[in-house]
Amino acid sequence: MTGIVALYIFMLAAFTGYEIIAKVPVILHTPLMSGSNFVHGIVLVGAMVALGGAVTPLEKIIGFVGVLLAAGNAVGGYVVTERMLEMFKSSGARKKPSGGGH
Repeated sequence: MTGIVALYIFMLAAFTGYEIIAKVPVILHTPLMSGSNFVHGIVLVGAMVALGGAVTPLEKIIGFVGVLLAAGNAVGGYVVTERMLEMFKSSGARKKPSGGGH
């Protein structure tokens, strides 16, 4: 695959993703994105495969940055999900801070 074809596919994917996400109502955005955390994991695996196939130092640097960004994306998705689910728990079901022997 030539660089131009790869750039074209990237641009199409970015445009399509932006258009899809832009049309999602704000109230549904967080549940939909946190529900797609498995996609973040797939992106991370893809970045690791790309890094594994890197030969030149530039490819290795780009692959490493890709792995870092994909890992941050996956972790951030789970953090957002946890915070969102915490909002729906009743006040009695939330974890009470430990300590203080009262």
